[in-house]
Amino acid sequence: QVQLVESGGGLVQAGGSLRLSCAASVRTFSGCAMGWFRQAPGNEREFVGAITWSGAIIHYADSVKGRFTISRDNAKNTVYLQMNSLKPEDTAVYYCAADPPPIYNLYYANEYDYWGQGTQVTVSS
Repeated sequence: QVQLVESGGGLVQAGGSLRLSCAASVRTFSGCAMGWFRQAPGNEREFVGAITWSGAIIHYADSVKGRFTISRDNAKNTVYLQMNSLKPEDTAVYYCAADPPPIYNLYYANEYDYWGQGTQVTVSS
């Protein structure tokens, strides 16, 4: 069964850090590019970052570039989102998603076939 499970969210003060994890079933993870998206109340789901299966290509949204880092451990079927220098505007539910090949555009949510349930990140000022 396809499954993605996020963890690591929580409440943090501005300037702090969190690391999100997304654990996937082998069938979901194998060969897939992985993306992170977020959605704040009243807003559309927005792209945060993505990483290809090999890790050779990584994309970030401009709003998080230099603060967030995506990585993956294929042996553990897990992708990570390290978030540093957090700002109140980073507050959102964060989702991981899996995109099996072929890959066209990792920036678009419609590209992804599988989604986790989301984890809440709240940054206080």
